[in-house]
Amino acid sequence: MPRPLKPRWINFDPQSYSFMPQRLLPPAVDRVLLTIDELEALRLADLSGLSQEEAARTMNISRATFGRIAARARRKVADALVHGKGICIEGGIVRFHPPYGRTFRRGPHGRGKGPLW
Repeated sequence: MPRPLKPRWINFDPQSYSFMPQRLLPPAVDRVLLTIDELEALRLADLSGLSQEEAARTMNISRATFGRIAARARRKVADALVHGKGICIEGGIVRFHPPYGRTFRRGPHGRGKGPLW
């Protein structure tokens, strides 16, 4: 039996949960699912410029786990940009920190409980 995942700490509330290319109508667009912890990894590493060690500490995970999350997120975003796909942000096992103070538990395939307010 695999080890249970512990929640990743998220320190911001995303302003938007989907992005679509302008050239196509939304129903015709393929989508890539980006989890909230993958978005946080991109924000910390690429937008804030933190090192993997600092970002991993911020998310309460190991440096190796952070590296895997960031690599997976970059691969998904590159796929969406190159192939004209939309990006949907949802899922993951994360814990929002103040001022948000809520826990969100849902697997990458939509299983489990929704937001716990």
